[in-house]
Amino acid sequence: MIKKPLILLVLLFGTMLIAQEKNPKFSFDFDNVSLTEALNIIESDTNVLFYYDENWLSGATISGSFVNKPLSEILTSILEETNINFFRLSDDKIILTQNSIVYDSLPEGFFGKEQTDSIEERTDIKVYSNPVFSNIEATKANTVTRTVRIGKENVSDNRTTFKISGYATTVEQNQPIPDLSIVLNGKSTGTATNTEGYYELEVPAGTSIIKTSSLGIEPSTTRVIVFNDGELNFQLNESVEFLDEVIVEADASKNVEEAISGSTELVVEETKNIPLVLGERDVLKVAATLPGISTAGEGAAGFNVRGGSTDQNLMLLDNAVIYNPSHFFGIFQALNPFTTKDVKILKGGIPAEYGGRLSSVFDITSKDANTEKIAGEAAIGPVTSNVALEIPVIKGKSGLLVGGRGTYSGWILRSLEEESLQNSEASFYDAIAKYTHKFNEKNTVKAMGYYSNDAFSITSDSIYGYNNRLFSLQWDHQFNEKNTGSLVLANSNYKFNIAYEGNSDNNFDLGFVVDETEAKFKFTYLYSKAHKFDYGLSAKLYNVQPGNFEPKGSNSIVTPINIPKEKALEGAVYLSDNFTVNDKLLIDAGIRYSVFAALGSTEARIYEENMPKNEETLVETVSYDNNEIVETYGGPEIRLSARYFLGPDFSVKASFNSTYQYIHRLSNTTTISPIDTWKLSDNNIKPQMGRQVGLGFYKNLEGNLYELSLEGYYKESDNLLDFKVGSDLLLNETIETETLQGDGQAYGLEFLIRKNYGKLNGWLGYTYSRSFLKLDSEFAEERVNNGDFFPTNYDKPHDFSAVLNYKLTKRFSLSANLVYQTGRPVTYPVARYNFNNSEYVVYSNRNEFRIPDYYRLDLGFNIEGNHKLKKFAHSFWNISIYNVLGRNNPYSVFFATENGELKAYQSSIFSIPVPTITYNFKF
Repeated sequence: MIKKPLILLVLLFGTMLIAQEKNPKFSFDFDNVSLTEALNIIESDTNVLFYYDENWLSGATISGSFVNKPLSEILTSILEETNINFFRLSDDKIILTQNSIVYDSLPEGFFGKEQTDSIEERTDIKVYSNPVFSNIEATKANTVTRTVRIGKENVSDNRTTFKISGYATTVEQNQPIPDLSIVLNGKSTGTATNTEGYYELEVPAGTSIIKTSSLGIEPSTTRVIVFNDGELNFQLNESVEFLDEVIVEADASKNVEEAISGSTELVVEETKNIPLVLGERDVLKVAATLPGISTAGEGAAGFNVRGGSTDQNLMLLDNAVIYNPSHFFGIFQALNPFTTKDVKILKGGIPAEYGGRLSSVFDITSKDANTEKIAGEAAIGPVTSNVALEIPVIKGKSGLLVGGRGTYSGWILRSLEEESLQNSEASFYDAIAKYTHKFNEKNTVKAMGYYSNDAFSITSDSIYGYNNRLFSLQWDHQFNEKNTGSLVLANSNYKFNIAYEGNSDNNFDLGFVVDETEAKFKFTYLYSKAHKFDYGLSAKLYNVQPGNFEPKGSNSIVTPINIPKEKALEGAVYLSDNFTVNDKLLIDAGIRYSVFAALGSTEARIYEENMPKNEETLVETVSYDNNEIVETYGGPEIRLSARYFLGPDFSVKASFNSTYQYIHRLSNTTTISPIDTWKLSDNNIKPQMGRQVGLGFYKNLEGNLYELSLEGYYKESDNLLDFKVGSDLLLNETIETETLQGDGQAYGLEFLIRKNYGKLNGWLGYTYSRSFLKLDSEFAEERVNNGDFFPTNYDKPHDFSAVLNYKLTKRFSLSANLVYQTGRPVTYPVARYNFNNSEYVVYSNRNEFRIPDYYRLDLGFNIEGNHKLKKFAHSFWNISIYNVLGRNNPYSVFFATENGELKAYQSSIFSIPVPTITYNFKF
């Protein structure tokens, strides 16, 4: 007879055997095999069959070792990094599902009201998870371009909203798309991509429609089925490839919506139709046609922005300062148009991130290389040729952009029969390389190197040259969904030299160098929907070689001169808040605190206080050791901008800026010269300071077809640098004895009307502006114009420009560029007198007269190649005539005495029509 305890033990052991048989354990070792292969191995070693669509598993690989593990645990592990869930239909059948979960029972309380809402939402997911049904629905709607499933459903996750993120890039060039509007259809929820094309958006669980839009980019509509957090990238087509010729780029309503006033973005690709001298695509010349931005004259380098001098503009190329962005006296820009992406110009409300200049910021960004396929662009013109290549290094992750351009003008000059030009030289070239590497969704590194060089000879015995050398390294990192940051390292070097080889006894080399190295940390914190904080700090080290004069050759008897080096350290911290007060009011408020320290080793000259600086008033010379602080300056800089909606597409903006500038350009010419030098502030030369207020109205019409803006400004400046008559700036160790510092005043009104698309598009711009300077002192030698305000060299009250394009067909278009400007001020001789048998000339007050007004009309005819998609390259011809009317516009006026008479002469550049044919091709 079997006892009851023994029966119970047998039953328990049998139950355990049955349980083990129903839940067997397996061992597998996967070494970088595809997910499909791993499932096949499991099927062959077990009696289980899997049911799935192979397209769901493409690209997934598995590595891992499993020893005596249940099959459910093994599947959970190998499917963890995928969007695949599994459901065991029976002991030998397992169904794989994409994103969603198959439920075999209803949740508790299913028929309750609260639970009903939840199930309705889940039912919405299940209906659209059927790919066939989704395609039918998309066809019916005729608007949805694709259906995307995002995330992996988790039964324990009770969230009703999830976060999606990703990047927006162009299909053709794989370039980031900044300021792309991304909105949920029928909702007020939306966002926009940053400068790297990155975005984050919170969406409800289930099915949503996402629409994207941006000027110059084809709109898209995407159905998303959201199961969890995930990634959604956009690859969008450019709508400007074959030209809707909107030259000035902006987000559809950015001009009305953003708080910053006086900002403009130029996209280089969209400037190719504007007729410019010698067929060169020049985004900086296009910038000069916008209200508030002008140049001193034909072929002048540098810009005068809102009544400021040319040295008051911060020119950045990928975060590195470029001191002279021009070739050949300003006739050509020193930027390759095929490697330059866009230029952001800030002349009103300047964000707290930027500092060091009084008037404006030109933030120039180069392209990121295509990481998918080799691409390129090239052009052949009458004087220059350009080329750019984009080379993928690691597909989808990294790419190299290289570009170069140069001129053959020197060869042309030497080929002419004119004997005086046989020994002439006029050549330039520039080269750029940029490497971009995207390590993952949170880390991207970019490195850029740039070099430009100019060499020209005015006489047969002298060669002038100057060059720019830039380097920048940027690491972008996303800490979490609210915090992003960038580390930037940049170095800029600018130098010029004059080599004289006329007489072996007097041959010499003269040179100047300015070098700066900067480190910046920039951060963005999305505190809430109402507050976005930008903050950071920077440090910059200046090294300036003011001039050296060396003998050239062994026979030269020139006495060497070396002006002592200058060194300084500039630092800043900043914080700003983009604050959405309500639906109508947006405020961008920031503060920047900058400090500047002039450093040794040097010898500082101390002069009598409140006396003219000269040898008679010199008190002492103080020596400072290396890195010892000589003088410090600094203070807070306020940056405040606000926008208020007067209507859905009508806003008013106001701004106030205060700025410091610690470096000065030394030049006694009106425009930038290749032999200009730069001077750091020290114990004798104070930094420039400026304050600007602005008020503007912005209006869009007919669905952003037309943009109108009217903005006024008033600006005051302190310690503006000017020079005494007949000053000697080169190789002058006591430069402070040649300089004067005074007060500036500028004001103006800017008007712009722009048509963004259609057969006829372009813009009309008008600026009324005045710019004055006051140099007052109790000493006559430091007083100009009796101490009253007088017009600056670049004061031009009226400035009108029209840039128009008319599209005849999809391939042919006409372009026109019309410019009118008031002549700039000059000082004329007004009388002569004799004293002690010597003749003297009496001049007018400073800048009392003006040279004749400037106007010019350019015309162009543009021919696109055929638009077949499967072509190796797409071509573009530009036939243009610069200065069609042959206007002899004066660049400068000068006076000379001939046969006892004082005569006036004017110099001009391009005083006749200049025809050009340029061929471009892009692949």
